[in-house]
Amino acid sequence: MEYTKLGNTGMDVSRICLGCMGFGDAERWIHKWVLGEENSRPIIKKALELGINFFDTANVYSLGTSEEFLGRALKDFANRDEVVIATKVHGKMHEGPNGSGLSRKAILSEIDNSLKRLGTDYVDLYQIHRWDDQTPIEETMEALHDVVRSGKARYLGASAMFAWQFQKALYEASKYGWTRFVSMQDHLNLLYREEEREMLPLCREEKIGVIPYSPLASGRLTRDWSSESTLRSETDQIAKSKYDATAETDGQVVSRVAEIAEKHGVPRVHIALAWLFQKKPVTAPIIGATKITHLEDAVGALSVNLTQVEVAYLEEPYVPHPIIGHQ
Repeated sequence: MEYTKLGNTGMDVSRICLGCMGFGDAERWIHKWVLGEENSRPIIKKALELGINFFDTANVYSLGTSEEFLGRALKDFANRDEVVIATKVHGKMHEGPNGSGLSRKAILSEIDNSLKRLGTDYVDLYQIHRWDDQTPIEETMEALHDVVRSGKARYLGASAMFAWQFQKALYEASKYGWTRFVSMQDHLNLLYREEEREMLPLCREEKIGVIPYSPLASGRLTRDWSSESTLRSETDQIAKSKYDATAETDGQVVSRVAEIAEKHGVPRVHIALAWLFQKKPVTAPIIGATKITHLEDAVGALSVNLTQVEVAYLEEPYVPHPIIGHQ
């Protein structure tokens, strides 16, 4: 395993992050393909054995069940000081007023709820899951700063927003001397590269670590789209809305991934991730593994180095896509 600093911090994270959205209770979540606790624990354990120390979840994943599963597994299998736990706040956690969003009330309540579910006194990275149009960003940033000052979070991160929004948040934090974001968890892969226009240049300039979600386009980059379906591909309406199997240019990208993979003699996942590893300032793609082989394949990608000619060949068919993932 390779390790690197998260953005402009001194904290070491593995170059692969295990995403834990796939662990939870299908009865409490829109995704019916999630793994229960018994099946998720071996994957978390294997991640640790492979040297992965970076784990990403969110309060809204299975309404907190993902946090519970992750917290219990890490307590049993890991040394708390050696792992980096990231979670998020914003999603709807209960009916009625103040059940979601980034108000001071919501943030200060949800950090305590997350810590209880995770079974820890602090999280290493506390992230806002989306932008909240209903709450002044000053209120959000001051509340997040207080979370850090109280010792309940070590660092702050953001996810899935427009670059102007992220810049405004960074500015407000600097203006008042509040804790700044150190990471951006955005939607980035060979089939969706809209973040290259403004977000990635902003993150490079501000020394923000990028931890992309959906690095394999929900598996689209790892197999022919005409191949057998999976429970996730059949039922995940969010993923279906992101990627269009009928788009000719997207199909060309997938074909080129397969071509380069054959040339290197490696699985397609290696090529898709190797492309991300060379993209600055990507720190650690978030791998939503639901099988041991998913982890092993991801780690293997660290040994693949793409030439600039290969990178250009993979990128050449891309055409602009509608902005998705910010809602």
